[in-house]
Amino acid sequence: MMGKKDKRHEVEKVLDVDASMQGSMIFKDPVNLRINGRFEGTLNTKGNLMIGEHAVINADITGDSIIIAGKINGTVHALKELKLISPACVLGDIRTPLLSVAEGAVLEGNCRMLAKSKADFGTRENSLTAEELAKYLEVSPSMIADWVNSGKLPAMKEGDGWRFDRSKVDEWVAEGKIK
Repeated sequence: MMGKKDKRHEVEKVLDVDASMQGSMIFKDPVNLRINGRFEGTLNTKGNLMIGEHAVINADITGDSIIIAGKINGTVHALKELKLISPACVLGDIRTPLLSVAEGAVLEGNCRMLAKSKADFGTRENSLTAEELAKYLEVSPSMIADWVNSGKLPAMKEGDGWRFDRSKVDEWVAEGKIK
């Protein structure tokens, strides 16, 4: 029937914000988010994020695919791609495996473009050794080893040991996978 929707098709989630907001926003499910107003704090999103040309953002942002046309003061970490389109003005550091900067867009800060596998595990300052992670999670190092060896805990092999991205670990804990 034409009037019924197939339950297998996921409904596209769109959030268009044209207001002043402050705080931490975390989206665990993919969403198409567009910010046109002011935002201050921390933003962690999955899916597509569009910062409109009239938006003024003072925040650290993490997301999958990010398009910026407005003004941002803060760190931007795009896990898949980052596009700066005119009249974008980014004052801060960015990390992304794929970057596109259009004529008229401004970036004042440092840029790190890493291969996706390395980008997924963040920078050295955001990563932890197995011993540091054990202390952080208040568990034994052998428990960390068990989780890594069973494939439960996201990790990256480095030399003879493992490194863990703090944000990935925090997501893993928030999803209730720690057991």
